[in-house]
Amino acid sequence: MDVEKKELTEEERKNAYVLWFNQLRRADVPLVGGKSSSLGELTSGTNVPVPYGFATTAHGYRHFMKVNGLNEKVNALLATLKDPEDSEELHRVCSQIRKIMREAPMPEDLAEDIGNSYDRLAQITGQNEPYVAVRSSATAEDLPDASFAGEQDTYLNVRGRKDVIRKVQDCYASLFTDRATYYRIKQKFPQEKVALSAAVQMMAFSKAAGVMFTVNVANGDDTKVMIEGSWGLGEYIVQGTVTPDNFEVDKETMKISRKTINNKNIELIRLPGGGVEQRDVPEDVAKSACLTDEQVIELAGYAKQIEQHYGCYMDMEWSRDENDKLWLVQARPETVWSQRKKEGEKPAEEKEVAESSNKVLVKGLPASPGVASGIVHVIDDPKDIGEFKKGEILVTLMTSPDWVPAMKKAAAIITNNGGMTCHAAIVSREMQIPCIVGTASRGTFATRILKTGQEVTVDAKNGIVYQGVAEEIVKPKKENTVQTAVAAEYFPPTATRVMMNLGDPDLADKYSTLPADGIGLMREEFLWTTYIHQHPLYLIETGHPERVVNELANGISKVCRAMNPRPVVLRFSDFKSSEYRNLKGGDKFEPHEPADLLGWRGASRYYDPKYIEAFKLELEAVKKVRNEYGLKNLNVMIPFCRTVEEAEKVTKIMADEGLERSRDFKVYMMAEIPSNIILADKFNKFVDGYSIGSNDLTMLIMGTDRNNDRVSALYDERNLAVKRAIRHLIKTAHKDGKVVSICGQAPSEYPDFTEFLVRSGIDYVSVNPDMVKETKLNVAHFEQRILLDKATGLGIQDTEDYDW
Repeated sequence: MDVEKKELTEEERKNAYVLWFNQLRRADVPLVGGKSSSLGELTSGTNVPVPYGFATTAHGYRHFMKVNGLNEKVNALLATLKDPEDSEELHRVCSQIRKIMREAPMPEDLAEDIGNSYDRLAQITGQNEPYVAVRSSATAEDLPDASFAGEQDTYLNVRGRKDVIRKVQDCYASLFTDRATYYRIKQKFPQEKVALSAAVQMMAFSKAAGVMFTVNVANGDDTKVMIEGSWGLGEYIVQGTVTPDNFEVDKETMKISRKTINNKNIELIRLPGGGVEQRDVPEDVAKSACLTDEQVIELAGYAKQIEQHYGCYMDMEWSRDENDKLWLVQARPETVWSQRKKEGEKPAEEKEVAESSNKVLVKGLPASPGVASGIVHVIDDPKDIGEFKKGEILVTLMTSPDWVPAMKKAAAIITNNGGMTCHAAIVSREMQIPCIVGTASRGTFATRILKTGQEVTVDAKNGIVYQGVAEEIVKPKKENTVQTAVAAEYFPPTATRVMMNLGDPDLADKYSTLPADGIGLMREEFLWTTYIHQHPLYLIETGHPERVVNELANGISKVCRAMNPRPVVLRFSDFKSSEYRNLKGGDKFEPHEPADLLGWRGASRYYDPKYIEAFKLELEAVKKVRNEYGLKNLNVMIPFCRTVEEAEKVTKIMADEGLERSRDFKVYMMAEIPSNIILADKFNKFVDGYSIGSNDLTMLIMGTDRNNDRVSALYDERNLAVKRAIRHLIKTAHKDGKVVSICGQAPSEYPDFTEFLVRSGIDYVSVNPDMVKETKLNVAHFEQRILLDKATGLGIQDTEDYDW
């Protein structure tokens, strides 16, 4: 295929109204949004088959808004919206906005570029007036790599120059759907900062279509490729109109490990003259697989290739055309599970749920794990949503964004149709609500079998609905309280690991039962002040260096045994000189420093001839725990390392003493000094990752002593400067395969800061023991919210959608 190859300067790209897919890469989100830049990346950077096309730019959208004075008109209408929670008022205002945007004239130069590009696409493909899909791709202004990725409106089977231009303008107007406008208002995000690109892509005549993930979206199993598909166009899968076929392919063997074929009795098809319509599928076809085994394996191969290219878990859309050729029509990073797991680590196991002797009423697909009992409320018509009461079991054919208010109230959700990626499944996982979908595919139509007012128990781990209260699974309800997954101490698996900070080794056994993924920060200082009491140089001078080694090893091993096989990260000693001086014998060895917080501490001690022998005792203790006690889950961390040269010196000393980085021994570094952030690309060479010390980092970035009452009000880990530093570190570390954690107070104190970290791609969050459970639930909630944003377009998608 002859495609556009013209190389453009950055200035030309910035001012273009249209860019072709092969002129785009994934870094072009600010120019064309997430969806269009991803199509460009697939076209330019991979060998997978992608229908060709072009994208209108954010610059073109802003030109359209400026020429017609629409920003002022939109803002004037938004100003009349007094209460965005009033759905009728919100709908009235948004309808008016969409109307004036559809009625505004398209600027002639923009319309000409879109029309000429469509004509050129016809020449390239050798088709006269080809059918295309026009897909919305939103982006945000003034935010690096920003994107409100998430479909606004998509128009399928569009044909003709005039209609393509019209559908691009319809995409512009869809930026102001009720739910998208509501979300921006709640996020205090000015509408002028959002722009809309439209991807105009050759339409595949889909015999079948679907979605594909390189990770199981329900449990994080990254050893499989998950594929869902149905007859016709793929829209009915996300909508939950059909229950799709489901395939799992083992990535290593490239063999199908699981296959479920469902009755797909309706399909959405494209019409020869344009547009789409629903039609019935013949019974023999409806119950047959929409993909052959060979095609399933072919798709899985594409998925592996795309995952390798992007370097993270991927969410893709595919199409099988009338000639049985497979196409990839979209690929984007999968948001929730995209944090890389350690080599050989398995996905977290869900808590086992007991079977019940109660009568089984309904079976379906377990879409969102958990258990709940309550009163059934069957809703057949969306107009009856207002009758739904908090704590009831929502039973319906399928859900859509309009159902969200009722879903928020539900103790559990059950639908006739849908698969693992339908709206009901995604929203339920985001809200941590037990959910079973696709009951019709199991021969049990929930809306027919279950009756309003009936009491049932929903076991959404196994996809079973029991009659009455199944006491083996949930305790009897008291005062109408519903036993949910959270109440039963269920903690969903999370891609962002939740670690624990610990000082006292004697508490390790007590806290080992918490749902923590390990110890992210074990403070060595506690061992000195509680067990040793004496300065290490004093013990060396008096002939008792072995006491340092033994006491440290005993304390460290208590924690490692309690947490085994979960990892433990020991931070080497980080006393300030005044604190060391309080240890017996310390006066002789410690200087008097006017500002010891910025003095002789952390890494600067370890290679200093005056202290190096004491540091070697710490290393001996670590070796004893790992080698003699056999506790290989112990890793270490270097605090307060000011320069790259210091990192090189300290890690060399460690290697010389027999502690060299390896697959099962990680050396991390505290990121608590601005130089750690600015020079992260240089520090990467000497460490396996970082743990952000948000307390010191905030103090040093803001130049504020958090202990000084006169300026303490200025101390805030959530300051934009701190957030940008953290995001820069995460991006820079991940480029070289390094992990990033945080062990400061901020995640324990501010749930919104935890959400910022999750959206920024942090690998671990380490909090105090009393905050582990709450943080675990918060992280799961945030991860599912991100997945919901991505899949439904209800809101922001990634870190760039916040104001940082």
